[in-house]
Amino acid sequence: MRHYLPGLLLAFSAASQAAIQTEELHYKAADGTPLLGYYAYDDAIAGKRPGIVVVHEWWGLNDYAKRRARDLAGLGYSALAIDMYGEGKNTSHPADAKAFMQAATAGADTAKARFLAGLELLKAQPQTDPAKLGAIGYCFGGKVVLDMARQSVPLAGVVSFHGNLVPQKPATPGSVKARVLVAHGDADSFTREQDIANFKREMQQAGARYQFNRYPGAKHGFTNPEADELAKQGMDIGYQKEADERSWADMQAFFKDVFK
Repeated sequence: MRHYLPGLLLAFSAASQAAIQTEELHYKAADGTPLLGYYAYDDAIAGKRPGIVVVHEWWGLNDYAKRRARDLAGLGYSALAIDMYGEGKNTSHPADAKAFMQAATAGADTAKARFLAGLELLKAQPQTDPAKLGAIGYCFGGKVVLDMARQSVPLAGVVSFHGNLVPQKPATPGSVKARVLVAHGDADSFTREQDIANFKREMQQAGARYQFNRYPGAKHGFTNPEADELAKQGMDIGYQKEADERSWADMQAFFKDVFK
């Protein structure tokens, strides 16, 4: 039988109850499209904290995107994995993913409207400091967060993991207010060297503060442990543990500096 002094018992009880809290939140885009967000925060932390939007891969709002929200919550952030496709749709089939992505980007402002709806939802959470906001995205989501930075969405910093670098609307001088970090796999066959050169030139001409980190031997999708299984459908993607861990550490250092 264990015995605790009253103070120690209270501390032990509080520690045992503290945990990452998660919640599904229903919201809507400006055009009325029903969306489903996945919110995560650490209830052991008192007060408001920086908020980070997580934008999913082209597979949709799946378990991987939700896991990253929990990971961010564990780092002390208020994190919301948002829904870019509507009703929380997700798939493991490339043809379906392509169709979902094309529908979400069919209108010039559709993607931005859905991102902004998620950002407003994150700002409304009592744990979020609305003056300290960032975003991360994977694959399709990486392109989304870069496009939001290009379009002057009020974010302190964005991180793109193996994201498409080709802009929906190119940045213009002074338009990129957010700091930018790109985590790119050197073996990513989805991105040409010319795309990289064009992106860097675009950022320089816009006067953006950006970092471009390359990870040797890493393919498209290198952060997702499920990429190897998904690759069996004929896609040139793959998980790389070293690049995953290095890019996550780089992201942590980036946001620590952004929010200091």
